[in-house]
Amino acid sequence: MDNKKVVFIYDFFCVIIHVGDFMNKSIDFIKNNIDDGSTVVVAVSSGPDSMTLLSLLLELRKEKKLRIVVAHINHNLRDESEEEFDFTKKYALDHDCDFEWIKFDEYETNSIENEARERRYKFFEEVLNKYNSKYLLTAHHGDDLIETILMRLTRGSSLTGYSGFKKISKRNGYFILRPLIFYTKEDILKYLENNNIPYRIDKTNFSKKYTRNRYRLDILPLLKKEDIDVHKKYLKFSEELEEINSFVDNYINGRYENIVSNNMINLSLLKKEDNYIIKQILYKYLFNIYKDNIKLIESKHVDIIINSIFDEKSNLEISLPNEIVMQKSYDMLMVKNEVFMDNYKIELKRETIFPFGKIVALDNTDLTDNYVCHLDSTTIKFPLYVRNKRDGDYIEVLNLKGKKKIKDIFIDEKINKDIRNSYPVVVDSDDNILWIPGIKKSKYDGLKAGKYDIILWYNKEENDE
Repeated sequence: MDNKKVVFIYDFFCVIIHVGDFMNKSIDFIKNNIDDGSTVVVAVSSGPDSMTLLSLLLELRKEKKLRIVVAHINHNLRDESEEEFDFTKKYALDHDCDFEWIKFDEYETNSIENEARERRYKFFEEVLNKYNSKYLLTAHHGDDLIETILMRLTRGSSLTGYSGFKKISKRNGYFILRPLIFYTKEDILKYLENNNIPYRIDKTNFSKKYTRNRYRLDILPLLKKEDIDVHKKYLKFSEELEEINSFVDNYINGRYENIVSNNMINLSLLKKEDNYIIKQILYKYLFNIYKDNIKLIESKHVDIIINSIFDEKSNLEISLPNEIVMQKSYDMLMVKNEVFMDNYKIELKRETIFPFGKIVALDNTDLTDNYVCHLDSTTIKFPLYVRNKRDGDYIEVLNLKGKKKIKDIFIDEKINKDIRNSYPVVVDSDDNILWIPGIKKSKYDGLKAGKYDIILWYNKEENDE
């Protein structure tokens, strides 16, 4: 037989085997992770990746009794955006899929990538809710995983970040499935070619002004030259990190509950942990703050926080991305923002640290000013708390008949408007206001009558210069 024919037949069968393998892994993944009769939302841009994913769902639709909702976003950043919208809509409707879309007319921040991602998932969640679906499918593939891992290794991240993204992840009550994670861009293009599936190309994917594209165009080919199946190695690496991370998370969660209370980190407890555990607790704390924007946090930010924790200064502020400020106050670390400051309630201990300083139980003192409160344990209900001022709060002021609104006291005392809603008051378990530290005592103060067995002293926070 002619050598050219032999080569042709060999190449032909290699393609068939390759495509068949592609179909089997991705289709099996969808079969095993989506219930029969489900409605699925698939993100489709018109590019080769998402058109491949849509094709696989269409092939499975009858067998799995699926209702397919195509969700398309016109980012309005390129001249081709309108044509891609028209193409995707026509393809979806021609194949009896539901079609949902949104157009981003303008961007409100300079960080277009982060804003677009946030708005993108908001749109997807609206579509999921509209169709009462619990499955969102995206077309992330093996090359995407390699790029993500490399970028995060270079930039610095957490253990979770270094693993890239999962085959399946859960978010706000729904599942994100990535069936193409087993395969490369080359696999996808071969599949499209062999099945005559149309798609559109985003020319910006070839521009090296974007970080991801530089990894894709310059670094990825070198890795594949070393090993054509390198994507499988990275997938294995990602899965092993996930397993390690799951084990670590279970331990961290137990320590976290002990160290973090009322959105404040107890530094005296945190410092007793190993350095790695300290970092992971900080990452978990920051994740609860940043949520979907957690990728804004880099390892350098955590290093800055750790250095501040072990700094001898009692009061420090740490600036983080998105104008978030963390505040170290004595042995507590917290986020300095209105959401937290306007909603705290902390049980009083022998020494209690909170956003405005600390309250300490004393055995005795000669102080008699408003920074000290003397209480009779028989006239109040335990436990005692320090909390922020709330609407409608009033106090029965010492030596004054009747009640007075705390709001009016703050006005009289010329307390800054910015801190009135977060200023501390001490209450008992019946929510009787016993003391406004540093400002007013209530009728419950027993100094004048000489009947008291509790002395509380307020040490007001003073920022270091």
